[in-house]
Amino acid sequence: MPRPLLSRAITVAARRAAAPGDLRFTERQLYYETCRVLRPRPAPLRRVPYSPPPPVRLPHFTEALHALDLPGLLPAAEPAPTTGAPAREPDLYDYGVPRLLICQNREIAGMLLANHVHLEAACPILAAPDDLPLDPRLTGALARAGAATVHVLHDASPTGITLPAKVRDSLGPVPGVRVVSLGLVPRHAQTLHLVSGRRPGRVPPIGPLPHGLKAAEVDWLASGRFAEVAAVPPARLVRAVLRLTRAPRPARASAWSELRDLRTAGFMTWPDA
Repeated sequence: MPRPLLSRAITVAARRAAAPGDLRFTERQLYYETCRVLRPRPAPLRRVPYSPPPPVRLPHFTEALHALDLPGLLPAAEPAPTTGAPAREPDLYDYGVPRLLICQNREIAGMLLANHVHLEAACPILAAPDDLPLDPRLTGALARAGAATVHVLHDASPTGITLPAKVRDSLGPVPGVRVVSLGLVPRHAQTLHLVSGRRPGRVPPIGPLPHGLKAAEVDWLASGRFAEVAAVPPARLVRAVLRLTRAPRPARASAWSELRDLRTAGFMTWPDA
C-alpha cells in the first residue's frame, strides 16, 4: 500500500477513534480503526456474522505511524512498578469494593483509566499482567462489600478465554464474590465484525473452556483465530464497560446461566458507537 494513502487512513482513523469527546486511545486501537477505514463494512453484510482479516499488516502500519504526530494517542503502557493499582489509593482498602474490573491487556486498562472510566463507574481497573494475584487487602475489601463482582475483560483467544477461571482460582474462597466475563468470545467478534488475526497451525486449549462456548467457537479458537478487545471501537468500548460494570449483579453461576450470559450479555448487546 502506498505510504501517502496509509498515512491518510491513519489520520482519518485517529479522528474517528477520538470521537466523541476527545477520547484517548492506544496504538493497537488506532491500528484496528485504520483497518476499518481501509475496509469499510459493506451494507449487505451488516447482519451477517463474520470477522475479517486485517487489510494492512501491523509492521507497515507501525512504520507509517512513527512519521505522524496524532493527538489522543496514548504512549505505550509500562509494567506497573508495584503490584495492585489501588495501592496508589490506600484508603480504598478501608472500605468495601462492590465491583472490580480486571483487563487482560495493560494497554486497555490504561486506556480506560485515561478516559476516567474508573471514576464514572466507581470501579477500580486493574491489568492482569501487573495485578494478579490480587493484593490480599483488595480481596478483603471485596469480601466486605458483601456481594462484589469481579468483571474480566479479555480477548477472544485461548489465553483470554481461560482468564476468568484463573481469576477465580487466584481469588480463592472469598465469600460473596463473583467473577463474571465481559467477553470477548468468538461469537462476539463475529457479531461485531471485528478484525481478527490467525496464528499458524492448530492451537490446543491451554485450560478448561467455558461451558457456554459452541462447538464452532471452539473450532475457531483451535484453528488459530483470535480477536482482541483493542479491535472494538474505543467509544463503544468505553460505553459498554460503563454499562456492564454498573449493571445489576448477575444471577448465581451455573452451566445454564453461563451459556445464557455468553449469548445475551457483553459485547453482543453493546450500544453502537
